[in-house]
Amino acid sequence: MALDIFIPYWGDVNFMKQAVDSVLAQTNGDWRLTVVDDAYPGDAVRRHVEGMRDPRVTYIRKDTNQGITENFRSCVSLATQDVLVVMGCDDLLLPNFVDVVLRAHSAFPEAWIIQPGVQVIDETGNAAVPLADIVKQRLVKPRGSGPRLVSGEPLAVSLLHGDWLYWPSLAFRRDRIRDYDFRDGFPVIQDLALVMDMVLGGAELLIEPETCFEYRRHTNSASSAKLVDGSRFVGERDYFDLAVNLCTAKGWHRAASAARLRLTSRAHALLFVTSALRQGGSGPLGTLLRHAFGK
Repeated sequence: MALDIFIPYWGDVNFMKQAVDSVLAQTNGDWRLTVVDDAYPGDAVRRHVEGMRDPRVTYIRKDTNQGITENFRSCVSLATQDVLVVMGCDDLLLPNFVDVVLRAHSAFPEAWIIQPGVQVIDETGNAAVPLADIVKQRLVKPRGSGPRLVSGEPLAVSLLHGDWLYWPSLAFRRDRIRDYDFRDGFPVIQDLALVMDMVLGGAELLIEPETCFEYRRHTNSASSAKLVDGSRFVGERDYFDLAVNLCTAKGWHRAASAARLRLTSRAHALLFVTSALRQGGSGPLGTLLRHAFGK
């Protein structure tokens, strides 16, 4: 069984080339890579990928830009292997990634989702320890050691207190993720929305502690650009309102309360109040304050 690796592409060409090269550098060659180019201008990535002449690598270019949600859907629909990953076009696999994921799937076949160990890096590729990651990994993520399965309302509560998952590193059972769809209208928080739908549907998630993935945080990302202007938090608030209803309907009242409180999301908004004040204008500041202190 090979690991299906997808890269939905739109963005920095050099980062994308590094992402592709990190797949080819795997110590376990049992993988298939598909690059789905969302009509990004230029052909540098196409030339880089096709120049490899590796039968395990496929390049697909869309005729028009369809956006991140549709590109994620395309990736999932193209999967043929039992386990798939939709990695970021600016992230990196460490050489042991395929080994770790396939071994984890073999040991815990009941897991719908696998969260392997992740190292956060910055724009330059150096290890980083952002405050948000420290809070989520040390205070919100379920505690324990070694590989462990988590599920049900306790998992939902932890995710709604603070999304401690790293979407681009997650491995999914193809037969399970295809039962769900990405929700329209949540382009920045669509990863949490999908995972929560799966958790509500009975998903078991495996936490595999071995580090094998490098997740890049940088100020030029789409999600980062939406932080200071507050637009990200509008989408987050809309999703948490939906999550309250979904969890209540399931009878998960602690999870509904966590969605209503959205504590780390509120605290995150407060971190950008000073930046909004420096930039001037009442719009972004008001959005941030409403998210932090509103219902």
